[in-house]
Amino acid sequence: MDWVPLVYQLTQAFPSVERFGLAQQLCRAAASVPANIAEGHGRASYREFARFLAVAKGSLFEAETFIFLAVRLGYLNDADVADALASSNEIGRMLTSLRASVLRRLAQHSEQHTATDS
Repeated sequence: MDWVPLVYQLTQAFPSVERFGLAQQLCRAAASVPANIAEGHGRASYREFARFLAVAKGSLFEAETFIFLAVRLGYLNDADVADALASSNEIGRMLTSLRASVLRRLAQHSEQHTATDS
């Protein structure tokens, strides 16, 4: 969750005209990453958890896109965003691995139910 405050800090450099535009969209996308992970973990099934992990990764990509847009618009430079993007890449890898693990458990759980139902 350290990534979210880092992203929020980046938006402090945005012009005031972007307070309710790009900055707000970026902050919402960033905050939704851990929120979707937590919500998915709180669900009753592996299938739901995997779905929320996919949503979290989508929000991560959305936030990355807003960061790239901020650079293109001149609000930030490459040095400003280096740590946030490096962290984002790591989070993306972790989400991919966690989702793969959850999907394996789902498959094992399904196989066990199929074997006991026979």
